Amino acid sequence: MRTPIPHWPGDLVSLGDTQVYVREAPGDGEPALYVHGLAGAATNWTDLMGDLSDVVDGAAIDLPGFGYSPPPPDGDYTLRAHARAVVRLIEARAGGPVHLFGNSLGGAVATRVAGRRPDLVRTLTLVSPALPDLRPRSGSSRILAATVPGLGPWAMRRLAALPPERRVQASLDMTFADPTRVAPERLMELVAEIRRRDALDHAMDAVVGSARGVITEFLLRGPGSLWRDAARVAAPTLLLYGRDDRIVDPRMAARAGRVFRNARVVTLPDVGHVAQMEKPEIVAREFRTLLADLPARTS
Repeated sequence: MRTPIPHWPGDLVSLGDTQVYVREAPGDGEPALYVHGLAGAATNWTDLMGDLSDVVDGAAIDLPGFGYSPPPPDGDYTLRAHARAVVRLIEARAGGPVHLFGNSLGGAVATRVAGRRPDLVRTLTLVSPALPDLRPRSGSSRILAATVPGLGPWAMRRLAALPPERRVQASLDMTFADPTRVAPERLMELVAEIRRRDALDHAMDAVVGSARGVITEFLLRGPGSLWRDAARVAAPTLLLYGRDDRIVDPRMAARAGRVFRNARVVTLPDVGHVAQMEKPEIVAREFRTLLADLPARTS
């Protein structure tokens, strides 16, 4: 078990009509941006950002309504809205292409950005991306339940009534292949974060609204679908799937490898849904391989 490092410091960044909280891991190299998953935050990338600080200049976003980011003024938690926030942040922070990382919901957001704004993406690294798949799984079924009007908010309220320690453990049991890999310090941080989020009026809306946004995207067909976005991605792409993922079916790796035009697919044994948290050193190693294979930039 690795010794935890402190979470990277951050601040609110104005993106026109909204603000997002951004944590910075200053480093050597080109800019990188990390996008978390559903019910996650920028802190999900802490260890990986540290591991890669010698090769990229990293920043991680709290999507609107998550982490320390305030809710969007219009209450829009669709995938389109999250992608718009990421685009605006890249334009404000880097002004040019970044190494874009995404996990789960963040993987879907990153796919949309890379497919529709290729000028902003140097490479794309997706960790268990939430790409459309209607086959039932225990984790994805719970996300689906959260989107049902009436049932979803009721289930979220029941969940919120449980002690934070139980909620953290349930989340780790769902997202890690081996929850015992989580250091005690990280457990304490997660419990403290849940207590902080419980006091925010918008926390439930962010999770339920974003889950509905994901399910809506799963049902789309035609040129506006996420799989069409994936097929448009021109950037070199690294696709990482956990063999023990209970939320995203690792069998989706084969389809993703066929759809993304310039991709390398890696299925990681003994890893769950959040490889960047469970085994950040392996994710870092695979990204370094991607980086080493890039042609030198001429401008």
